[in-house]
Amino acid sequence: MQTQKQNEQSELVRFSVTVPEDLLNEFESDYYSENRENRSEAIRNLMRGYIASERWKTGDKEIFATVTIVYDHHIPELTGDLTAAQHDYGELIICSTHVHINHATCLECVITKGLSSEIQKFISRLKNIRGVKSLNVNVSSEI
Repeated sequence: MQTQKQNEQSELVRFSVTVPEDLLNEFESDYYSENRENRSEAIRNLMRGYIASERWKTGDKEIFATVTIVYDHHIPELTGDLTAAQHDYGELIICSTHVHINHATCLECVITKGLSSEIQKFISRLKNIRGVKSLNVNVSSEI
């Protein structure tokens, strides 16, 4: 394996991977169709995504998660319940953004950082609030 320095943070390691030709062709077809030029960066992004996914599953690792909630703000007590949940899990929340989609529907993004098990408890609480139309989670890590 060959190594080189990257921004004085860590060494890059060169390694080879053997894959079926049709798998590589399909990957590169999709990859380059998105106007990307660097296969190594694509592999690094896939590895980071895998690590974040595994950290999410284990529950005992620190992660970042963006929680996107769409809800009907006309439902009685919904906004109070959302606010109470965010206050109860305030140590996880970095920030939140609220957008009015239309007269009845709102979208809220909550950016969190903490143990995945704690973020999952927060999400479970949000999912149980009457009037939440959808809840999506995007998980990242510092890798």
